[in-house]
Amino acid sequence: MRNLIKLFALLFLAGIFSSAEAQNQKFGHIDLQALVQLMPERASAESTFNNFQTELEEVLGEMQTNYQQKLKELEELGEEASEVKRNAKITELQDIQQRMQNYQMTANQQLQQKQAELLQPVFDKAENAIQEVAKDQGLLYVFDTGTRVVLYKSNQSVDLLPLVKQKLGLQ
Repeated sequence: MRNLIKLFALLFLAGIFSSAEAQNQKFGHIDLQALVQLMPERASAESTFNNFQTELEEVLGEMQTNYQQKLKELEELGEEASEVKRNAKITELQDIQQRMQNYQMTANQQLQQKQAELLQPVFDKAENAIQEVAKDQGLLYVFDTGTRVVLYKSNQSVDLLPLVKQKLGLQ
């Protein structure tokens, strides 16, 4: 009987402590996009991306200029040009058009890859800083409020943005 009473007392105390522990659970939130926008690495990545995009647009511009020249040559042939010459110019224009379409698709893929390549280290750095601050604060979960997926945020949730900015040396 004594062992049974001790067991109930122990279970009762364990229940109280686990209830108290459950109430001490801490959650945090941060707007990851807002943090990334403040990081100087993002500005550098954006500049590199814009230069890459400009280069791709210049190549496309050259292709369009070439297309316009060939179109002008076709128009200048006039009525007296043979059907063979006319068909050769039309085929050449169609080839240029096809190359431009292929280039645009490839360029879009390259842009997406370049953007991911340049921004991934920035996001990794931000996420590592968030993890470190969350551990220091003893948080169980950190929610990204910038995604608009969080439907409710308590005032007791810790806003990590100022703490992470401080950790990264941002103002």
